[in-house]
Amino acid sequence: MEQPRWDVPVVDRTEFRPALDLPPSARQNRLTVLLRLLLLIPQFIVLWLLSIVAFVVAVIGWFGALFGGRLPRFAAEWLAGFVAYDTRVYASMLLIVDRYPPFRFQAPEHPVRIELRPGEPLNRLAVFFRLVLVVPAAIVQGLLQAGWWTVSVIHWLVVLIMGRMPQALFEATAAVLRYRMRFQAYLLMLTSTYPKGVFGDPPNSEPERSATRPLVLTGAAKALLVIYLVLGAASWAAGSASDQWQSEDDNPYTGDVVSTLAPLPVGR
Repeated sequence: MEQPRWDVPVVDRTEFRPALDLPPSARQNRLTVLLRLLLLIPQFIVLWLLSIVAFVVAVIGWFGALFGGRLPRFAAEWLAGFVAYDTRVYASMLLIVDRYPPFRFQAPEHPVRIELRPGEPLNRLAVFFRLVLVVPAAIVQGLLQAGWWTVSVIHWLVVLIMGRMPQALFEATAAVLRYRMRFQAYLLMLTSTYPKGVFGDPPNSEPERSATRPLVLTGAAKALLVIYLVLGAASWAAGSASDQWQSEDDNPYTGDVVSTLAPLPVGR
């Protein structure tokens, strides 16, 4: 991850989007694929503890950005490191890379890297309404993740049998990971750029720096993303319906109402 930049004169007005660099899809150890979630349990515990600290730092940073027009340096550096660490753990969980993520923020030797520029000025009005503005992106991000996890067992079996992630699946999963990273960066005020690029980047949009920069998706990868969105919406709808039925079953008066409204047997 590139070091945060501070007080840099704005020369290029081109909108910078948080970038994700991943290596090409490669062979993975089938044993680590089989036990991936178990191996990542220590990472999940550390990530949960760090997320509590990140919440506190983000609240402090919100006040600093609201009054100062930019995220305080200590908050920007800590939150940028947290997002980088979270992205590495999530990349391993999504079976994108086989290498185990290190327990530290700075890991330039790890194949999963992100680039953020948290020192840039922020719009105070956008900072004030950040939680409202981020709602549409949160919905998209939630649908993508829910859809991916709905068919995660199929993904896991494919990688386990083939020993690697097929290209279309790699591209679609990388798009899910990148959008999640951009969503986090925007929510934590590490960027003023709204999360974009669900369906990848246009060809030749920037010089090629890695397998995902630019992230040019094939038709099959875009189709997978559409499937994720549809499955995510379906899972949310099913969950809402299940919760509604559960609440009705838990209502002690429901049975009385039904029995009262039921027609009397013939002959009475």
